[in-house]
Amino acid sequence: MNDLLASAVAAHGGVDRWNRIQTIAVDAAITGAFWQIKGQGDALTKVRFEVDTTRERLTMDFVGQDRRSVFEPDRVVLQRPIGTVVEARDDPERSFDGHQFETPWDDLHLAYFTGEALWTYLNTPFLFTWPGFVCEEIAPIEADGETWRRLKVTFPDHIKSHTRTQVFCFGPDGLLRRHDFTIDIVGRTVEAQLYAADYRDVDGIVIPATRRAYAPMGDDQIVFVAIDMADIAVH
Repeated sequence: MNDLLASAVAAHGGVDRWNRIQTIAVDAAITGAFWQIKGQGDALTKVRFEVDTTRERLTMDFVGQDRRSVFEPDRVVLQRPIGTVVEARDDPERSFDGHQFETPWDDLHLAYFTGEALWTYLNTPFLFTWPGFVCEEIAPIEADGETWRRLKVTFPDHIKSHTRTQVFCFGPDGLLRRHDFTIDIVGRTVEAQLYAADYRDVDGIVIPATRRAYAPMGDDQIVFVAIDMADIAVH
């Protein structure tokens, strides 16, 4: 690990504590204009998801909707909570070929995107210690009255995420302040900045319970994506 990654890992709970857990379970509300554009406006307003910290896998229960999604890099599944498969899609990333930004998503598109996104978010920054990740500290920036150190991370091909190269900004305390990325599957280059806040110590792992991405709307800013985590537990 380089110095910045080591500092970030320590601030978020340390690699020894992280290696003793296998899953993170979260009750959350996920809202914002992005889901409206994709025709999934209210689908995520009450969800319960479980993130695997040892491999790329995420399950999500859509509370009150009698359905669950299971995301893995090469396959997404929609099923009933009792396990009955309703729909499945192999090589799901290919299903976004030809999409434009305004192209609506079906439920399997939603399952794939939320799976890779939330899995990345909850495993940051520990994920970057895995073999195949390439990390480089780049020039810091001044923001919100602080100096933010920035880590440019190149993901290995077998890990599905927003895009291969992403930038993570850390405050003087070593905690994530902002995550900068583009999203390959939405059809055009959109520069996203996802802010992290409301940190909680969950059995020794320090996790931001609130994330916000904003987009310009005339002279104002709208909330493009909002993630609000109520209950968080590590197992």
